[in-house]
Amino acid sequence: MSINLTGSNEDVEATDALAREGSDDDQMSRGSLAMAWYGVASAFFFVYIGAAMAIAYGTVDALIGIALSVVVYGVINAVLSRYAINNRTTVAAFSRTILGNAGSAIAMIIFALIAIYYAVFEGSLVAYAFMAAFGGEMWFWSLVVVVGTTPLIIGGVRRFLDKINGILLPIYFFGLIAAVVWATVQYGYNPDWATHAPEASLPFASGGPGWLATFSGYMGVWILMMYTMDYAALGKRKDTRFHQVFTFGPFFYLVAFAFSAVVGIILTFTIPGTEASETGIVGGVVNLMGFLGLIVVIATQTRINTANYYLGAANLRAFGEKVFRLRMPNLAWVLLSSLIIYLLMLLPVVQYILIALAWQGVLVTAWVAIALTHVLMGRGRGQEHAGIGDERYRAVNANGLIAWAVATVIGIGMLQFGALNPELAGIGSTWGPILTAVSAALVYALLWKTNPTSRTGLIPVVGA
Repeated sequence: MSINLTGSNEDVEATDALAREGSDDDQMSRGSLAMAWYGVASAFFFVYIGAAMAIAYGTVDALIGIALSVVVYGVINAVLSRYAINNRTTVAAFSRTILGNAGSAIAMIIFALIAIYYAVFEGSLVAYAFMAAFGGEMWFWSLVVVVGTTPLIIGGVRRFLDKINGILLPIYFFGLIAAVVWATVQYGYNPDWATHAPEASLPFASGGPGWLATFSGYMGVWILMMYTMDYAALGKRKDTRFHQVFTFGPFFYLVAFAFSAVVGIILTFTIPGTEASETGIVGGVVNLMGFLGLIVVIATQTRINTANYYLGAANLRAFGEKVFRLRMPNLAWVLLSSLIIYLLMLLPVVQYILIALAWQGVLVTAWVAIALTHVLMGRGRGQEHAGIGDERYRAVNANGLIAWAVATVIGIGMLQFGALNPELAGIGSTWGPILTAVSAALVYALLWKTNPTSRTGLIPVVGA
């Protein structure tokens, strides 16, 4: 039965009432969705970034910043996941509301490219681990990684992600614990991991204090908020509270951020010669544990890359269909995305991770701040189900695009502080993400009040 969505944007909830009455039987169960999502927690990036922050700002300040990140991530994603579950709203669908059809296309391609970039980055670490264990050429092991990962998402996220991530979860969790125990037994316990502090604390004028710089650093992966919406759209409404707290809420970030950071810090201070970098920690684990270490690396990175491959292909397809009217089977989009990933893996992507995080962080942070502001100011009213067709939306929504543009200019401007004066680099890196988010929220909230006709990208009359 087709659904005819009609009405005006004054009573938008009525326009998608029929869609909301649909059964949730085709949605993922709470266990399956949780297992699929928890694959994201196993990125070695989280192990590395915690160690890097501890070395730069001191362990105590790093852990304070991480704790604050856990709370903020948990709160924001509780809000966004509830909206996504209630409306089956992905990033692509929600972007139509805040940015309009043309703006949503920009959001799609940014999301697709970032997901593909992370797939390249995390996949390169697995290829590096293979090369460290068996020798050979990077191009060959990169091909092995791509060929091995692609089949895991063929057939759709619902079929494979929960199964593969459920199988690999114990290997990830207990593997990292085993690495810590192994390193401690072999090299002895080093208490410096818990007490390390830089010779001088980072002053406010240089982007400090350290806990704030750490918190700002973790804002570079606010892309997880967008990941959350695309995954939460697969959930059942009756499981909303469970997903808000356990799947997408603070508990997840205790595992992804806090647990991983502590592991990374201990390994960096325990294994001699280990650098606080992803390749350094990966090499340290493989050299320490041999074949078992290789298994841990493969398990952890395969888990996170199921998410990256899925979201990269899904958003690439959404962009291609919206902008170029390309209609191809899911398999074709998956293979195209995997081909792009492999070609990019032949480049030295790992060397540019911090630069890439900074630039994409500006665009993503602004989008998340606008999305959160929209949901909160709506106070549960005017929510738009993803079942409303693209033809019901105008090309651009001025409120969202203006807020996004202003915040992006501010964020990119802050990133240039270091180029203008190296002494200001800390100010730019710490305050850039924060001011980006604040400015996006404030500008959007102001436009919400002063320009109420653009509170949604829906055309003034739907289906008239």
